[in-house]
Order: sequence, then C-alpha cells, then structure tokens
Amino acid sequence: MLTPDSLFSLANPVALLGWALLVLAPRWRGTRAVVLSGALPLLLAATYAVLIATHYLGPHGGEGGFGSLDEVAALFRDRWALLAGWVHYLCFDMWTGAWELRDAQRRGVPHGLLVPCLGLTFMFGPVGLLLYFGVRSRYPEPAGVAI
Repeated sequence: MLTPDSLFSLANPVALLGWALLVLAPRWRGTRAVVLSGALPLLLAATYAVLIATHYLGPHGGEGGFGSLDEVAALFRDRWALLAGWVHYLCFDMWTGAWELRDAQRRGVPHGLLVPCLGLTFMFGPVGLLLYFGVRSRYPEPAGVAI
C-alpha cells in the first residue's frame, strides 16, 4: 500500500537523479532526454496533480487557506498534503535548474560557475535562481536569440 512515507522515499531519489545529471553530465544526451526535455519535472508535476486530486480535494477537503500563516500551516497538517507540497518544491526547483542549465549553455556560462547556482537552487530554490541571474548578467544573450 502506498503511504506518504513510501512515496516520499520514491520521489526524493528520482529528484536526486535529475539533479545529479544536471551537475555531473550536463551535455549528455540522457540528461537532455530525461531532465532538459522536461520529462522528469513533468513526471513530478503529474505526481503532484494526482496527490492533489486524490487526497487534498478528497475527504481532506482543503483544510486551511492562504489568508494567514496559520491557514497555510493548516494546509500541511495532513501528511498527503505535506507530501504534495514537497513534490511541488521538487518539481519547480528541478524545472528551474533545468532552465538555468539550458540558459547557461546557450550563453556560454562556464559549468563551474553554474554548479553553485544549481546547488543553491536544489537546496534553497529562489536563492540559487538569484545567484544564477547574477552570474548570467556577465554573459550576454547570444545575438539573434531571445529568451
């Protein structure tokens, strides 16, 4: 039987695989196929959608809300909702890391400068993105290419 703990134990290694590919094999075709194509982040997105549809919109009934910090805390009292929130983070952080890698490769940012950004994006999401935007500011957009 699937439990929040068992699904958590599956989601984390899947995400770690994606991050390892971004850091250790950025130009490998497997990385392009699995992460840069969006396949792995979309798998996490689908997992999130299933968790929300089957647990949060079900008997849990959407306890909590977004009007106060207490309401947000109430959203995560249910372990299924907590798991959905975690998968949400895994999905969007990986999507952001994949975008950083694609953008860095297009701009010619040395991978050694990108790795700390990816590490921070993995651990602290927006902080890594902020650092990447600082790094990328030194590498202009290639002529004739827009983001």
